[in-house]
Amino acid sequence: MQNPSTGGLRPTESSRLMRTLRGALIVLALIVPGAAAAQPGAGPADAAEQVDRYLEMQMQRLQIPGLAVAVVKDGRLVLERHYGTASVEFGVPVSADTVFAINSVTKAFTGVAAMRLVEAGRLDLSAPVGRYLTDLPGAWRAVTIRQLLSHMSGLPDIMRAPTVETDAVAAWAWVLTQDIRFPPGERFNYCQTNYTLIQRVVNQLEGRAPDAPLAEEQLAIAGMSDTHYGDAYSVIGNRAPTYRWTLGGPMIAGYRAAAATTPGLLTATSERFLPFRRASSGMNSTVGDLARWLIAIQDGKLLSEASLETLWTPVAFNNGQKEQWGLGWQVLTRGTHRSVGMTGGGRAAVSVYPDDGVAVVILTNLTGSYPEDMIDKIASIYAPGLDLAGVPALRIALEEGGYDRVMAAASAIERDHAGLIWPEAELNDWGYRLLSTGRPRDALQVFRLAADRHPDSANAHDSLAQALLVNGDDSGAAVHYARAVALDPSNSSAARHLEDLRAGPPR
Repeated sequence: MQNPSTGGLRPTESSRLMRTLRGALIVLALIVPGAAAAQPGAGPADAAEQVDRYLEMQMQRLQIPGLAVAVVKDGRLVLERHYGTASVEFGVPVSADTVFAINSVTKAFTGVAAMRLVEAGRLDLSAPVGRYLTDLPGAWRAVTIRQLLSHMSGLPDIMRAPTVETDAVAAWAWVLTQDIRFPPGERFNYCQTNYTLIQRVVNQLEGRAPDAPLAEEQLAIAGMSDTHYGDAYSVIGNRAPTYRWTLGGPMIAGYRAAAATTPGLLTATSERFLPFRRASSGMNSTVGDLARWLIAIQDGKLLSEASLETLWTPVAFNNGQKEQWGLGWQVLTRGTHRSVGMTGGGRAAVSVYPDDGVAVVILTNLTGSYPEDMIDKIASIYAPGLDLAGVPALRIALEEGGYDRVMAAASAIERDHAGLIWPEAELNDWGYRLLSTGRPRDALQVFRLAADRHPDSANAHDSLAQALLVNGDDSGAAVHYARAVALDPSNSSAARHLEDLRAGPPR
């Protein structure tokens, strides 16, 4: 949540700030001694130069004040680099000691904490949460631990509670009165209530207070001395402030339309994570510490190989279909290989490529920088066998050649990868990230591809209609809202937008 007291920079201050940021994008860069080669015949400097060029381009494009990256290869830290400004106000550069908020990356730690209890025989993933917590509404008790960890519970989201950032007791009382959204296991819905319940279950089994943090044991085992729980109201040494670009275009259908003449304003943000949310958010760390954690995972210090496979295997819905979520970790396909990881706050990303022996951490201090969109490129530099077919290959092609060539670029990738299926959810997430960062024209091209490759998906047409609306194409939006309603008559949001469009202005 943005802190109203911070305000925004005036246009002249914004311009001066951007000159400062452009001049400071690479104020500090560290290559860890003994870094491994990225590919046969390539030395550490070659790989580091590729990383520098790519991340400098992304920082300039997205106006990111500060960023840090770490790469682990075969259980060893092979690259750690730091770029730009940690504190814009004080001109402090990003360094090895810079602590960043990692938000929902915290969930990956929670997944590990739960699996450690499973491995010890103290927690059953298939058991209903009512076995462990007896003070829940009857409709909640049958939800399994596995469904909580994979966001398939159907429970109401405590984040919608009016007091979620100010009064935990009132927020919990509110969510207990809300309706179930869908039967457990029927579909995916990202919901923080799930992790509040996991926090209570794990702490009960460990004999701790219900709101105690879950990852302290992991931090000790991995030697993560610079990782701490807290929020913007906590005093944490060397922590970078968090920023956001406030865009200048008009708000349409929930997103900012492009505005060529109105400059963006860099503002500070303030987030509150009360202790009852510390299983889902609230950790702060350095790239070095997160690299040490990933090494501890790969070395078997935290979980056995069998437990890791359980952690990193997508959970199936009731109909047997598997989507993108394991237990606190998102699981994506990269050709015939996997990428498993977690993102946080639109500014932190951690990914492990188990089939390639590579892991990458990217942390920034800009909400909306979405480093998950950069992480595959970094991984490919250190894993030459990584096949970035599909969305990652397309993202790289469009960032280099322009989004207006989306259909041609997608067709070229398909020619090289027979039988390629474009994951609708991944395209949809990508498109909305572009919308939320003030790139509606680019987002529109991604949504066009999603609807073209998934013509019978109501969600794909609904998303495309929204992007058309943001881009000012009301007639095109009406066509695709109508298609979304025809495919899914229960889509009340699309039906409402369609009715408004047919009624004419005002919107």
